[in-house]
Amino acid sequence: MKATQFHLNTLKEAPSDAEVVSHQLMTRSGMIRRLAGGIYSYMPLGLRVIRKIEGIIRSEMDSAGAVELLMPVIQPAELWMESGRWEQYGAELLRVKDRHGRDFIVQPTSEEVITDIARSELRSYRQLPKNFYHIQTKFRDERRPRFGLMRGREFTMKDAYSFDRNAEDALKSYQNMFDAYIRTFNRIGLTYRAVAADTGSIGGSASHEFQVIADTGEDAIVYCPTSEFAANVELAEAVALGGERKPGVQPLAKTATPNKSSCADVAEFLQIPLTDTLKSLVLAVDRPATDKKPAAVSVVLVLLRGDHELNEIKTGKLRGMAGFRFATEAEIDEYFGCRPGYLGPLKTAKPLRIIADRTVAQMSDFVSGANEVDFHYTGLNWGRDLPEPTEVADVRNAVAGDPSPDGKGVLAIQRGIEVGHVFYLGTKYSQAMNATFLDIDGKSKVMEMGCYGIGVTRLVGAAIEQNHDERGIIWPRAIAPFEVVICPLGYDRNEAIKAASDQLYTDLKNAGIDVILDDRGERPGSMFADWELIGVPLRVTVGDRGLKEGQFEILSRRATTPDLVAISEALASIQSRLAEIK
Repeated sequence: MKATQFHLNTLKEAPSDAEVVSHQLMTRSGMIRRLAGGIYSYMPLGLRVIRKIEGIIRSEMDSAGAVELLMPVIQPAELWMESGRWEQYGAELLRVKDRHGRDFIVQPTSEEVITDIARSELRSYRQLPKNFYHIQTKFRDERRPRFGLMRGREFTMKDAYSFDRNAEDALKSYQNMFDAYIRTFNRIGLTYRAVAADTGSIGGSASHEFQVIADTGEDAIVYCPTSEFAANVELAEAVALGGERKPGVQPLAKTATPNKSSCADVAEFLQIPLTDTLKSLVLAVDRPATDKKPAAVSVVLVLLRGDHELNEIKTGKLRGMAGFRFATEAEIDEYFGCRPGYLGPLKTAKPLRIIADRTVAQMSDFVSGANEVDFHYTGLNWGRDLPEPTEVADVRNAVAGDPSPDGKGVLAIQRGIEVGHVFYLGTKYSQAMNATFLDIDGKSKVMEMGCYGIGVTRLVGAAIEQNHDERGIIWPRAIAPFEVVICPLGYDRNEAIKAASDQLYTDLKNAGIDVILDDRGERPGSMFADWELIGVPLRVTVGDRGLKEGQFEILSRRATTPDLVAISEALASIQSRLAEIK
């Protein structure tokens, strides 16, 4: 490709709404152009990156035995009503009507459609296992789209769906896709972690996220540097701290703590460690009315150590806690007779369910609110002052320095960007939509399912977040819009430079290297700045002085000092250097 045949349009400044580096650099380099909030046109440079990512994904999906098809962007509401997600999915589901008044949705994902296909096409155990995938446009009506392609409304995703006879076979399909994802992200050339994760709105049981490591990532990843343990912070197990509970030695006392309503303020006022304080969180679960019972509200007290934070995902998975919310001031007053900031488990106004975090159950001589403004209890102890906790659960976020749940070290935390997710769904959709097959015994059975997604366009943004500097993007070779750029100094004015550049361009193309020749006649500073911004892995400069000395200048995008290479050795040198670039 020659630059004058292509389309390049770089910008010196990023738009004011570009909040993260990837959005800024993709806009400045001319990869995307905003059409509306969270909706972008993919310009030629950006589309080349997307197509390369798709090529790697297709290669690995095909190798793993998945079969490509293409499902519609617009889906009938009836299928979503069958699965129950028409009501459950929420405001992100864009609902539309056709001219006849029939309901449709713009797909955010395709579980319903693929299950409909499976129940029509897969009738016998002889047709299983089967894995279908497609790469298609998705739409999620984000409340506040931001970060360019990182959290847009319209995006491209690869989603695959496996169908199996039983749970054992389904887990084999899950592992097969997990392994294919490992190969995919290795080939793309990004630093990532596969972490255990929550299943979210998709449903199911087993779940892993693939997180690209980046300081700007929205997700916190908890991992052990000395073992294989890794999990999203929403799911990471937090072990009990402190070992066995020590005997209490302090007397119970009601202590004045004027205007000290936070654990940190109380600890400072009493001159004790924050780890000796108890945090009391009041939650509520609304119970809808049934034929036998009226609507009701269950109020629950959750106890955490003062320096710990509530993990809402883990808490919501406990018995009777699905859909919980934080209690209102009126509900708190009813059960504690006190306003927040001074609450505790001792002498509540009304009895209520108490859930103690694992670490809290190990504490002794701790401090908690006295259910009276400006007062806290000191020297509190389980068994002596409070009944032994009857409900102990892991309800906190793991933090750096915690023991690893696998017992092989301590935890660390880093930020990540989710770019892939694999789920074992079980029969969540196949049961609801009656996707059955005749098994070997002649009986009708429900298919076991898995689903597997990769955010194609999100990967573009994640790659930039991980690979950039003050000059622009630094692409991994496998997904760079071009592998090599030839920058002639005076292409339109010097026949010798033009001839040498054209010959090198031909040689690289014939060798199968994805090369672009910048024949625009730009000044060197402007031309170099463009390609540093765009991030092509290798730049070859062809200049008059170098030609007279029989040399080209080769510069890696990550380097600051170019190397001089004999013209006769240029092709071999470029091939060797490209092979070393991840």
